[in-house]
This record gives sequence, structure tokens and C-alpha cells, in this order.
Amino acid sequence: MTFRVRKMRWEDVKQVRGIDLICFPTMLPPTNYKTEFINPMAHYLVAYDDAQLTVENGSENQNTLILGFIGLWYMAIEMHIINLAVHPDYRHKGIGELLLIYAIELSVELRAILITLEVRVSNLAAQVLYSKYGFSQRGVRRAYYLDNREDATITTLDEMASPAYQEIFRRLKEAYVERWGVTLGRLAD
Repeated sequence: MTFRVRKMRWEDVKQVRGIDLICFPTMLPPTNYKTEFINPMAHYLVAYDDAQLTVENGSENQNTLILGFIGLWYMAIEMHIINLAVHPDYRHKGIGELLLIYAIELSVELRAILITLEVRVSNLAAQVLYSKYGFSQRGVRRAYYLDNREDATITTLDEMASPAYQEIFRRLKEAYVERWGVTLGRLAD
């Protein structure tokens, strides 16, 4: 597997917007990713296929194929996951989990003490992934989603910088590497 994660770049916006529209077609208003570049709270990471990279003049070609992304906002001491999406053609290949791993690492690096998110009550696959990484359900936002008035489960991960969680996280990353054959490195800019 040749999937990697890095910070979103300006040239990624078109592909990220496309994935967003495919994965969240009824989300209104759609995210304006161009303004997220000037939002000091926003942190977006993209997963890409590094087998399709070409290097020109010492830098990666801007035609990198983006497979998925995760959007985070860092406010005070809390990291909030705004969205996590993987293009339907690349689902069930560990990309969502890879993005979540890097989001947790970024949150620890920025010294957030917790991560929160809302997830549709019907999105059981996402709930299983979050639970695997130690997120717990803390409440419900009634009729949160505008398209169908579906409830959202408020999900939180606390104390991810603690030695106890970091040991669990280390084992989860090792299992991920073993399953998917991916080398986890530092988050690239």
C-alpha cells in the first residue's frame, strides 16, 4: 500500500471539495475550503496515493490523487473533528483509520486535551472505528443533520496524551501497520 497523509495544500482544494460533495451531498452550506486556509483554528489533512506522485523541480506534482481527508478545528484545549471522508472508490482500505491516526497525533502535538465529533446515529461503521480508538459516546444532538433531521452522537476522546492511552495507541498503530503494510511516518507539510 502506498497511501500517505500530509497537510492539505491549496492545490488539493478542488479534489477535497469533490470528495466532500460525493460523501456529504446534502450538507448545507458546503464547506468553503479556500477560507479554511486563513482560519487559524483549521487543520486539514489529506490521504493520497504516493504511487502516483511525480517529482518536478524537487517538489511533488500537483496532480496527486487525493483519496480522503479529515478536517479539524483546534479551539482552546479541544480538537473538534469537522469531517472525515474517503472517496467511495477507496473505502475499506484503511484510509479513514489512517487519517484518524494522524489526527490524534496532531491533536497530541498541539496539546489538545480532548477530541470531539458528531457522528450520525446510523453510521455504525464510523462509530466502531471511533470506539476502537477510545472515543466514547457522551450525548446526543437531536435532529442535528438538516437533510433528514437525524440525531448525532457526541463522541469524545479524553486524555490522549496520557501514558496509558499512548500505550494503547502505540499498539493500535502497530496492528494497523501489520494489517495494511503501511509505514507510519511524520506528518508531511
